[in-house]
Amino acid sequence: MRFPTIIALAGLVLAPCAHAEQGNQSASQEQQDKEFQTKLRALHWVVGPSQVQVAGNSSLQVPAGYLFLDNTETAKFEELTQNLSSGKEVMVAPRSLKWMAYLDFSDEGMVKDDDKIDADAILSSLKSGTEEENEERRSRGWDTWSVTGWAMRPAYNSTTKRLEWAILATNSAGEQGINFFTKILGRRGVTSVQLVASAADEPAAVPQLDQVLTGYTFNSGERYADWRPGDKVATYGLTGLIVGGAVAAAAKTGLLKGLWKFVVAGFVAAWKIIAAAVVAALAWLRSVFSRKKTGPAGPV
Repeated sequence: MRFPTIIALAGLVLAPCAHAEQGNQSASQEQQDKEFQTKLRALHWVVGPSQVQVAGNSSLQVPAGYLFLDNTETAKFEELTQNLSSGKEVMVAPRSLKWMAYLDFSDEGMVKDDDKIDADAILSSLKSGTEEENEERRSRGWDTWSVTGWAMRPAYNSTTKRLEWAILATNSAGEQGINFFTKILGRRGVTSVQLVASAADEPAAVPQLDQVLTGYTFNSGERYADWRPGDKVATYGLTGLIVGGAVAAAAKTGLLKGLWKFVVAGFVAAWKIIAAAVVAALAWLRSVFSRKKTGPAGPV
């Protein structure tokens, strides 16, 4: 899972003026900030309106006022913002960078949508999985995060084939954030969409993301309704989409305990956060986009 690190970005990207107010900032830190800004600007930013391909089986119409990074550039951005990456995710965000959404397709087969969701049991599993991830975060010198509850309990729309939920989290520095998840079911698998926003920005970000996702579609023949007998079927249902497919499958066979450490490896990469150290840098990047025209190759 990804933890809401956006809180940190808001402060980091406040550009030169923020630095001027921090007269006690060391020369070394200033140099690190400049290097961070240089790396951000060097990313291959696609500026909307523009249509982009996602995972080879779908497309997204990036609206005007929004930015997009492909999987290679998204992985670089995630490393810069202290987030683990699968290397397959793509990112879309408004130019304000007040929030960002990551899209990732998993080709594990059509997911049956007829199982019941036990929100309380799922929350308990998410909390346990997060503790496993924190071991990796500590080894990198990053803040740890803890799941504290639901911001929105899981809900499934059988018409749009979308499953949504939101999780509240708190980090070791006392910062709070929300991760909002959407799963879009298709013929051969599921596209996972994760919204990363601060608790303050999340209420406005959710409807904005919903509007962006109206421009997302599976290609002809790849939609959920296009499934045909003989096509691959996932070994888990809606619950597995929330806690991780491997967890659900292992629970059915009684092997959950033995597989848990392997399950966590995939579970961990799902969380995204925006750390305080990154906030200032993003503020700087926002100022770049607001005052200069950008193109597919990034801010110019």
